[in-house]
Amino acid sequence: MKPRQDTALLNIVYILNSYPQPSHSFIRREIRALEAQGHNVTRIAMRAGDAPLVDAQDVEEAAATTYVLCAGAGALGMAALRSFLAAPARFAAAMRLAIRCGRRSEAGVAKHLIYLAEAAHVVQLCRAARASHAHAHFGTNAAAVAMLSNALGGPAYSFTVHGPEEFDAPRALSLRTKIARSKFTVAITSFGRSQLARWAGPDQWDRIRVVHCGVDKARFPAPQPLPAGPPRFVIIGRFVEQKGQLLALDALAQLCETHPDAHLTLIGDGEMRTQIEDRIDALDLAARVTLTGWVDEARILEELNAAHALLMPSFAEGLPMVIMEAMAAGRLVIATYIAGIPELVQDGANGWLVPAGDVASLAGAMRALAETPDTKTAEMAQAARARVLDRHDAALEAAKLATLIAAG
Repeated sequence: MKPRQDTALLNIVYILNSYPQPSHSFIRREIRALEAQGHNVTRIAMRAGDAPLVDAQDVEEAAATTYVLCAGAGALGMAALRSFLAAPARFAAAMRLAIRCGRRSEAGVAKHLIYLAEAAHVVQLCRAARASHAHAHFGTNAAAVAMLSNALGGPAYSFTVHGPEEFDAPRALSLRTKIARSKFTVAITSFGRSQLARWAGPDQWDRIRVVHCGVDKARFPAPQPLPAGPPRFVIIGRFVEQKGQLLALDALAQLCETHPDAHLTLIGDGEMRTQIEDRIDALDLAARVTLTGWVDEARILEELNAAHALLMPSFAEGLPMVIMEAMAAGRLVIATYIAGIPELVQDGANGWLVPAGDVASLAGAMRALAETPDTKTAEMAQAARARVLDRHDAALEAAKLATLIAAG
């Protein structure tokens, strides 16, 4: 169903840190959904992503993005100078804001003065695009640049907070200040909204709104049946501590004691690849684990179709996009009971939820899936698909965001 268009067409600038990234397909999906509804979106990123781009859509996004740091230090310095000469008092106020935020941050004052120069350049880009609003993703430096560009005379801004990084350092990131100065702030789950409310004053709670990340229904027209044969699992994400891949390998080793043909595919890459490879060797799981590296969306869908369930053994999260994609593909989810995940995954109804960090519970859930009758797992998979398509339609969520931008 095409979302109802209740807002005038908008000129929006997206302010991002590094874009595109393989793990940030939700940003691309949101931008393209807004464009499909007729809005004009200008992409501005501080720098290109550091991961190789294997998806053609990400390559297209990179070509459509203006990179601030590519302008060079001289251009950023001149932008700051022009901003100062045009409105000295306003520039001084923005500098004081940058310094206050820098003193709270591990990044420090000097880095925030660089953000100020970046913001001055962003203001020029916003004016060239005739943007009426700027939206940032993540409450980190992109939101800082959006806030400082507004302080320098740029458009009103909003930003989406995903977690868990922002929830780990709310004071250092000046979240209260960013929320207070924003037109509105977006959380992707009710849990996320509750965490932001902890750091915003009660008088600011009404400006914290929930807009879900969404899936593109066209990518998941008709799910394939769950595969026959031994249990197959897939994990998709960066190889970092918070994702819990090492714990999943330990759980797989336990599962293989009773289901020796079980298999796990790890999609992604990152700083922990060596530790993951070492753990695979130590547990003698080389024949039971496949590492693919980063792959495009078509390959991800192929791997989901070949699996019975997505594993999400994370220690900290917001609400992972891969959970939504797995459910849309008609696959079960075994995840840790943290953050916004229980808002989507319902234990025993469309997946399994386990305590974070508990290898035995994770292995038990994997075993439960392997031993659940096919008719029951098929019913659960259908329930998973219905729930995510009802709650996380990318077009409808983008329309919600556009309505918030247009309001007021």
